[in-house]
Amino acid sequence: MLKQNDNIPVTPRIRERVTEQYLMPIKKNESEKNESDFDLYPSYDLGDNTIFTGYGTLGEYIAEMKVVCLEGFSGIDWDIVVDGLLQTDALKNLDIELIDFTSFLKPENEIQNLVRPFLGEEESVWGTRTNLSLSDFFDSDAINEIKIEGQSDLVLIYGFGASLIKQKSTLIYFEFPKNELQYRMRAGEVDNLGITSKKEDFKMYKHYYFIDWVVMGQHKAQLADSIDVIVDAQHDDVPSWAYMTDISNALSAMSRSAFRVRPWFEPGAWGGEWIKTKIDGLNKEAVNYAWAFSLIVPENGLLFESDGNLLEISFDFLMNQESLNVLGAHKEKFGTEFPIRFNFLDTYNGGNLSIQCHPSLEYIQEVFGENITQDECYYILDCDEDANVYLGFQNDINPAKFKKDLIRSQEENMELDITEYVQEHKVKKHDFFLIPNGTVHSAGAGNMVLEISATPYIFTFKMYDWLRLDLNGKPRPINIDHAFNNLKFERQGEKVKEELFSHTTTIEEGEDFVVSHFPTHAEHFYDVRRLDFKSSVTRKTNGSCQVMMLVEGEKIRLETKNGFNKILAYAETFVIPMAADSFTLTNLGQGTARVINAFLK
Repeated sequence: MLKQNDNIPVTPRIRERVTEQYLMPIKKNESEKNESDFDLYPSYDLGDNTIFTGYGTLGEYIAEMKVVCLEGFSGIDWDIVVDGLLQTDALKNLDIELIDFTSFLKPENEIQNLVRPFLGEEESVWGTRTNLSLSDFFDSDAINEIKIEGQSDLVLIYGFGASLIKQKSTLIYFEFPKNELQYRMRAGEVDNLGITSKKEDFKMYKHYYFIDWVVMGQHKAQLADSIDVIVDAQHDDVPSWAYMTDISNALSAMSRSAFRVRPWFEPGAWGGEWIKTKIDGLNKEAVNYAWAFSLIVPENGLLFESDGNLLEISFDFLMNQESLNVLGAHKEKFGTEFPIRFNFLDTYNGGNLSIQCHPSLEYIQEVFGENITQDECYYILDCDEDANVYLGFQNDINPAKFKKDLIRSQEENMELDITEYVQEHKVKKHDFFLIPNGTVHSAGAGNMVLEISATPYIFTFKMYDWLRLDLNGKPRPINIDHAFNNLKFERQGEKVKEELFSHTTTIEEGEDFVVSHFPTHAEHFYDVRRLDFKSSVTRKTNGSCQVMMLVEGEKIRLETKNGFNKILAYAETFVIPMAADSFTLTNLGQGTARVINAFLK
């Protein structure tokens, strides 16, 4: 019988982090949260005695095995892992053969040459999605020569790619959240795969995004059916772990009910004060919060809870296993990618976003290797009376003069009257704007924007950034050439209000509910509606996953056809998979509840 919390340090060791977001707690304290509070750690109940903590319990499990493979994602410090295991009571007296699989990586200069074609220009923030496999980073001849004698009590094979060894073994997979990876990247505590030389943060992130996360994600997907135990390693000295069978069963249940991902928050040059004042539990000493990553699934994780213990895994585990239940027939187009993104842009008492646009589908595919592009919408969750958005061009714009002035502004640090070229529109709460690729746009100061978008999230071509510096005192990248390769100058004049302002209609009405349609642009593959109700409303998923948020009201109850029951608070994003079939939302507050709802066309 595993002894819970065995060998847990009194003061756990945590590698340095550069962030204003707290490290996720090991245990969840429900007594500190009211039902109407925004839940920073939304978790799925895994059942009693299913999540274990500490190297002591993991060591007890490993001690019963003969050959164990410790595999994992970017961010794992394998010295900490191995040291933690070897000091446990269950393993410290065993004769253990250790095989460090990272020693079979190709020399660093070879890896540098291998990845260089995918890293783009040296000072660019973008590369091209790699077609490499994890095995390409290793010396295959050296791996083939590995001999396991089997004379020791235990063989531990550990490190990135360890499962590439052709050896029957128990497979333990170590997870590490991508947000935590970035915090420790900023502190110089982590490396890129096979690269020990340090680079600027944006270059390391580019390397992660276009290379490491691609090859490790593909490798993880290939291992899915072989994993015996999954470990959350973000607490260096106190891992949380569970049997993969329990996780797999939970993922199956989630894909037929509903789920939230773990949100995370970041400050920025234009960041505001709405998130800081409205969402409890965040670090109030942060300079601001510009973003809330509410549902950006390439970087969000899924949380599970058992007896108060928390464990986080990456979202791709759900899609690798249950994409058909989540997406239904849309899986044919999107595969294991989740296509819809929800996030906050907070400029409340902050500044304007940069004047920007996003790439066309052809451009993002050909230049960056992505499958879908960044077609967005702005839903104004809240705003002050002077708030505005910048959207579309002025009538009869001169593109050549616009480009010339943008370049001059950048080169001479010269302020530009952007409204000479770009339209400025006053906004009010619950307004909805369409931003298909190639559209010039920006959220002005004084807004709390719910950005509804296709999933890609880093492909923003900034043209003008109000001459400001980032939070580190450095100029933010300007991408005029990329922008002009994609701008749709025909979106100007009166066409802007006709084509980029959503013209809302009522499509269904009951005794105490109204369903409104917020039509999106023809280039958007998703559509949007809003459910307004005083008591309750029942809907079908109609062959699509449903991404939703309570945008007005205190709290609601969500019930799905299979009996899932969850209370959701204001501004929380939640997803109802296609396989849930039907669901009921019940208003638990005063007045009318309003729920915004994005779904696939």
